[in-house]
Amino acid sequence: MDGLADDFDLFEVREPETQTIPFVYNSPHSGRHYPATFLESSRLDPMAIRRSEDHYVDELFAAAPDFGAPLLQAHFPRAFIDVNREPYELDPKMFSGPLPSFVNSGSIRVAGGLGTIPRIVAENMDIYAARMPVEHAMERIDTVYKPYHACLRRLMARTHTRFGLAVLIDCHSMPGNIRVAGSSLRPDFIIGDRYGTSASADLSMAALHILENLGFCAVRNKPYAGGFITEHYGRPVRGLHALQIEINRSLYVDEATLQKRPDFRLLTSALATFIGAMAEFAADMTGDTALAAE
Repeated sequence: MDGLADDFDLFEVREPETQTIPFVYNSPHSGRHYPATFLESSRLDPMAIRRSEDHYVDELFAAAPDFGAPLLQAHFPRAFIDVNREPYELDPKMFSGPLPSFVNSGSIRVAGGLGTIPRIVAENMDIYAARMPVEHAMERIDTVYKPYHACLRRLMARTHTRFGLAVLIDCHSMPGNIRVAGSSLRPDFIIGDRYGTSASADLSMAALHILENLGFCAVRNKPYAGGFITEHYGRPVRGLHALQIEINRSLYVDEATLQKRPDFRLLTSALATFIGAMAEFAADMTGDTALAAE
């Protein structure tokens, strides 16, 4: 396959011995396997191309299976294909041939260079040295994007069938310089629920309060309300809830060297407490009523 010919698993599900809580944790942007063929097609060096990663987020949430929830984690890099987009958000300027008519080439994300096949990494650095054959983009979507979402749909459906509801926690990180618009507040965490459309307010507020009780500054929806995954999988009226959680990278990683900070273990421990507290919140639910859509 284009750029991913190396022998490795594109993603994996870390399963608990038995799923005991109605949660699915997902880390779609922490993949850090960069095959040589992909790097050869890029104008960026191996460090610069990593700027789009949600660095080590899969490790930060590694305790999820210990609390009875599966954790889906990508191994492919976000710079290669972004599964937190529609399947066909593509920029015609990136490709050497015409795109199919069903492609969404007019989205804001495409305009910003961050479509399904990204044109740039963070800091507005172009990834590719030359245009790409359209066939390569279609192959990536068919062999990476679609299987990933098929797996995530199965996990959510299985969870919903078992518990009568399913809660997706979509795990991400954000640059350390992010501020809440109109203020100097730099949050440690942002909980996104698409302004109340992807999850119940009770669930969002529980996540916020847990983080605040752990000593963090946590806000809701601004500036990140959730991406395609949150929007697509959150259907509260059907008992399907999706929250996006963004972690300030400066808490745990040196953003210049991408090396873990000494506090990495402390943050991992705090997030294990968060996972456990969210599990306790779920245990207090009685059917779908406690998470009814508003």
